[in-house]
Amino acid sequence: MMKLISWNVNGLRACVNKGFYEYFKEVNADIFCMQETKLQEGQIEMEIGEEYHQYWNYAEKKGYSGTVIFTKKKPLSVRYGLEENHEPEGRVITLEFQDFYLVTVYTPNAKRDLSRLDYRLEWEDRFRNYLLELDAKKPVVVCGDLNVAHQEIDLKNAKSNRNNSGFTPEEREKMTRLLAAGFVDTYRYFYPDQTDAYTWWSFMPKVRERNIGWRIDYFLASERLASSLVRAGIDSQVMGSDHCPVMLELGTIE
Repeated sequence: MMKLISWNVNGLRACVNKGFYEYFKEVNADIFCMQETKLQEGQIEMEIGEEYHQYWNYAEKKGYSGTVIFTKKKPLSVRYGLEENHEPEGRVITLEFQDFYLVTVYTPNAKRDLSRLDYRLEWEDRFRNYLLELDAKKPVVVCGDLNVAHQEIDLKNAKSNRNNSGFTPEEREKMTRLLAAGFVDTYRYFYPDQTDAYTWWSFMPKVRERNIGWRIDYFLASERLASSLVRAGIDSQVMGSDHCPVMLELGTIE
């Protein structure tokens, strides 16, 4: 059995001061992925124990984006970014293991005024092609903040958000295409009709308390891994960020 966690920490240094280590120790994941670390090399010393290998992808821009993976099992190979082994915004890390690839991603936000929507849609095509290249070699597990609520069930106020960033028809259609290309939304695999299951809440007063949220953090897996999926979950009670961690448990991969 392997336990995987993904969490957009929205600033790792701040999250560390808000109970990160307590959750990290309690959950005892085999692989722990984070997005939006918002730091540069040397700005933090993580006290996570020697059993974890650490792989960091820092954005060139200070205090922006960034991803990291802590894993107990050493990967066969590590890659940063998509086409080249470089990603200026620090958004992607790929680890290759014996039976599968693990990709953690922080998908670009289209921005409130949708000024980055065209870039976002182009990114989606590149990212899907990248995953399909990996999938042709061995199964893939993808986790992270995909910055889209796929269906109306995935956010509290679907009607009023219809053309807003993260819920535009264009972004949702890209997610539909990604799943149709051979991937499973693991949470929906187990809970197809579960409502009020969210992973992100606005910082506005009482919003999280009243669970007015969006589900934009995911674990996706190659369809042929379906028989190895044991459990998926959302740790919505965990604070420290405007996002909460999501979890996947994998059994033996055949």
